[in-house]
Amino acid sequence: MPADLAVLGLGRTGLPLAQAAAAAGIGVIGYDPDPAAAADINAGRVPPGTLATADLRRLLACGFRATADPTVLGRVRTAVICAPTPLGEDRALDLTAVSAAARALAAHLRPHTTVVLESAVYPGTTEGLLRPLLEAHGLTAGRDFHLAYSPSRLDPGNRDFHLTNTPKVIGGCTPACTEAAAAFFGRFTEKIVRARGPREAEAVNLLETNYRHVNIAFANEMAVFCHEVGVDLWDVIRCAETKPFGFQAFRPGPGVGGPAAALDPNAVPLFGAMPAQGQGQTRMLGHPLRMVELAQEVNSRMPRYVVQRAAALLNEHGKSLRGARVLLLGVTYKADLADQEGAPAREIGTRLMELGAQLCYHDPYVPQWRVLDRPVPRADSLWEAAAEADLTVLLQHHRTYDLQGLAVKAQLLLDTRGATPAGAAARL
Repeated sequence: MPADLAVLGLGRTGLPLAQAAAAAGIGVIGYDPDPAAAADINAGRVPPGTLATADLRRLLACGFRATADPTVLGRVRTAVICAPTPLGEDRALDLTAVSAAARALAAHLRPHTTVVLESAVYPGTTEGLLRPLLEAHGLTAGRDFHLAYSPSRLDPGNRDFHLTNTPKVIGGCTPACTEAAAAFFGRFTEKIVRARGPREAEAVNLLETNYRHVNIAFANEMAVFCHEVGVDLWDVIRCAETKPFGFQAFRPGPGVGGPAAALDPNAVPLFGAMPAQGQGQTRMLGHPLRMVELAQEVNSRMPRYVVQRAAALLNEHGKSLRGARVLLLGVTYKADLADQEGAPAREIGTRLMELGAQLCYHDPYVPQWRVLDRPVPRADSLWEAAAEADLTVLLQHHRTYDLQGLAVKAQLLLDTRGATPAGAAARL
């Protein structure tokens, strides 16, 4: 199974990377330690939140295959680690899969191979955690093989920006490492941005991820404030975004979902952050990012606030939330995607059920949905369900929804996305 590239980790970042490389004529193999997961991919079964089924079929037609055999990792010129790093209960990134991928690669690593880490990690991880694991069998990074970090900047569902036309940030352990990784990614990305080193490239991921959460949190706070003082926030945003400088529009919502969770600064270990500490040493961040902490607090309150608004809206019309028929529209974390990771819909549904509401839902991308380990009825006819429900709550604005028509059909409509025409529904 000869190939130019091995992708370790076939999830949200790994499979799209394999797709882009294969489309550029690069031979790609995928590595997953789970044989069943590899077999599913080879059979055309798409892992959640990765590719469309048709895209996976085209990737397989290009010769791509997934395998659980680590020996194939010794036959490639470039290896990119895209292992998942989910948040643990302590809200720290779990680097277990990254470490496992590094050990599998290290056992078969050949001289002159270029290794790039793309997983979401803390600053210092490439040099402090990954490098010692890869050097365990005698090869030295920067001398015998190239090592670099490059943050993934994928935006699932974005029709304008994709892997090819999004600038690729790369920071290598040495200038030669940076250039080796740049030469590889330059084969299928339009622009390379060179960072001073891997820690700077890792910090790019930290900055970009938390930038999103902080600004959404401010928009969420403005939503609560504007509702209290009787101001139409959506009109405020419409006007503010006409400013050609110094402002970027962020919009509130029922919560912040998706795999790119805010990184808790109190849980950030800095691997080998200072040369004097040596590789593998860690220390905790001494200056917590207070804005990030506050953003997490604000955003985590939004599902509760949506339920409060739902109860208040029903009460204004002489109805109680207990026993009310509530229709939830859109339970994914992002519009026009099937991915439910981190979607606020589950917490909102849980709180509504605990308060006695009778739930049903509709989502064109989710055929089955459960809350509190119980199946929630799916509306077959959206129009009939909206007409029968005491309250309809728009949680995600999928393009297939005719919101103007729904606003007419629904008895009460709470729009958490500001997608309905002004005056057609109660808006967050």
